[in-house]
Amino acid sequence: MRDLPGKTKRGPGLAAALIIAVLMSAMSLSAPAGAQAGTQAGKPPVTAAGLANLPALPPVLDCAGLTGLDLGGVTDAPVTIRSASVVTTGAPAPYCEVRGTIAPADTIVVRLPVNGWTQRYAQTGCGGLCGSANITYTQASTCPPIADGTIASATTDMGHQGQNDGTWAARNPQAQIDFAYRGVHVTSEVAKAIITRFYGRPPAYSYFNGCSDGGREALMEAQRFPGDFDGIAAGAPANNMVVQNTFHHAWNVLTNRAENGEYILLAGRLPLIHNAVLAACDGLDGLRDGVLGDPRRCDFDPSALVCAAGQDPASCLSPAEAGVVRRLHDGAVDDRGRRLEPEVAHEWGSELDWTLFVPAVQGQRVGSENFVLSFARYLAYPNVVNPGWQLADLKFTAKSFWNTMQSAGYLSAMDPDLRPFQRGGGKLLLWHGWNDQHIAPRGTLAYYDALRKTMGDKAVDGFARLYLFPGVAHCGGGEGPNTFDVLTPVMAWAESGRQPGKIIASNVADGAVTRTRPVYPYPAVARYDGTGSTDDAANFAAVTPRGEPRAGYHWLGERLYSHGYQVWCTAEGTELRCRPSETWLTRRRTPGG
Repeated sequence: MRDLPGKTKRGPGLAAALIIAVLMSAMSLSAPAGAQAGTQAGKPPVTAAGLANLPALPPVLDCAGLTGLDLGGVTDAPVTIRSASVVTTGAPAPYCEVRGTIAPADTIVVRLPVNGWTQRYAQTGCGGLCGSANITYTQASTCPPIADGTIASATTDMGHQGQNDGTWAARNPQAQIDFAYRGVHVTSEVAKAIITRFYGRPPAYSYFNGCSDGGREALMEAQRFPGDFDGIAAGAPANNMVVQNTFHHAWNVLTNRAENGEYILLAGRLPLIHNAVLAACDGLDGLRDGVLGDPRRCDFDPSALVCAAGQDPASCLSPAEAGVVRRLHDGAVDDRGRRLEPEVAHEWGSELDWTLFVPAVQGQRVGSENFVLSFARYLAYPNVVNPGWQLADLKFTAKSFWNTMQSAGYLSAMDPDLRPFQRGGGKLLLWHGWNDQHIAPRGTLAYYDALRKTMGDKAVDGFARLYLFPGVAHCGGGEGPNTFDVLTPVMAWAESGRQPGKIIASNVADGAVTRTRPVYPYPAVARYDGTGSTDDAANFAAVTPRGEPRAGYHWLGERLYSHGYQVWCTAEGTELRCRPSETWLTRRRTPGG
């Protein structure tokens, strides 16, 4: 992050950063062709996109010369640079690819443009339980500076390799810490040091972009290491990770099983349910276009699909099937009806993507079950390894809930006090697809609401925005316009103060754009203006609804959205030790849950 009064800089090269500041001030005196002059004295010129018009810089070292580079003292552990070579094929070539390890086992990959670097650094997150250090830009691929290969970038496998089944965590507390929060942070420190050596100066601006677990990583950075990045784009964040990978996904499976162990609802019924939802609610946003603008306004009742006497069973549901649909929508509860996750787990309109947890045939193991088994056997219960653990071992009770939440203090990223990040000038763009089948959009809404309650509306409006994309599934896909750029708005906000407005989302088929729609910062929504094609974003305007749908944020773990629950851990042999020894969760819960 840039040096600011009263701010501790975490990246390398303070003197070089001051040189950049002088250079940028000088640049504002004469804007290059095609740039707009800065509006204030001392500000660099900006492009039409709102980005600082920084000169592209060549390397000052040969790529191969980075191999074996001494980076002692950059971070908290030794760094080994194993290889550095120029890649000339594939986007965004050509670039110098650097591979190395931050002890004990964080693999990092850094890409450095060789034909002109625009003084920006972008770090990308990974998904699931990580284990791979291959850079994928996901939504950032539509960001022009990413696409044209002028940004230095890096990623990490977060301290373990290959296995996404949780076995890597068994008796390996350091790998657990690196996955929880350390791996992303030390990667940012090392990547910036490599960039500084390669180009002779550090990044002027640094960004993080991630979705799913990458979204959790993004929020973990804002909460624990607020000086690492100037701007963060956090998509569909798995920040409520422990609930997500236990009660949420286990409920998806268990609530659909009959007493004999067979599934009640099979995937062949999902189109029937989806069509009924659209028939009931598609027009609520003013258009019948196959996408619900705000699913919270849909009051669909699955019992309306229960078969009448003599009705063809292919056109209706049994009472048991309708019950499953309702429970999948509403989310996990205990036997007293207390919510074990925020209401609602799966939004109306997302039914076609429920194949993640609704099987096609009996005997199929669905994705949700795999997620829970991987997590609960090796990560959910600190210092407990139980390869034989099964879904039936998870009890939907308050006592079981709080026992499971003991690992939330180091794995989850739900602290809504982002004042250090805000004071450092950081900008945050949260986004979520309304049709997300993995992670409930209302969890992100709950976090954003907690952010505003903790910091105040005015403060949050100065550094954070939330976007909700109609019809978009987990990190992309789905029926709605699902191709969009979330990184450029963050960059423009950080570099020129241009506040994010509408984001144009597109449907693309066979390389051709078939529909565009604007998405506005929450709580504004897009409304058709009554003229022209409904597939053209130009024919929509922003409307802020007068009344917000009721927020169902009251659930057993809602106090997790508060400051102070996070703990810091150390590895002591094969044991994970976290400070304080008695976690915030245990101290604050009432007897019996």
